[in-house]
Amino acid sequence: MTVEQRNFEPGTDVLIRKVDSRLAAVRTGLAGPELELAERLAAALRELVASTAQASAADRGQVRAAVHYFVLPRERGRLLPVRTLAAAQRMVNRVVLQLGRPDLLVEPRRERPAREPAPAPAPGTDVTVG
Repeated sequence: MTVEQRNFEPGTDVLIRKVDSRLAAVRTGLAGPELELAERLAAALRELVASTAQASAADRGQVRAAVHYFVLPRERGRLLPVRTLAAAQRMVNRVVLQLGRPDLLVEPRRERPAREPAPAPAPGTDVTVG
């Protein structure tokens, strides 16, 4: 059995546990593209937490804010609008770019492949639209 040694700052493990806990909770209610997006967000957040463990307090604060945005329950009410995974994706991507880690951008996955243009008719063929 291999044991991975981690040398994170205090609080880093707590943030990763929060991300993992939230992901476990959403797995029970999500499926398909939404679940895939949640998993990709969690992976990006884990990497951000790990890579900023020795960074400035400002950078760690941005990552902490992104983690909290992802993990807070979605509540309905007058004061708290429902936050979607797309909103969390925008938040995480904003932090990723601010920290200079474009490799961690969470891009939306396309449901269907992009439509290919219809082939042009062979020269000399009459095409009628009717």
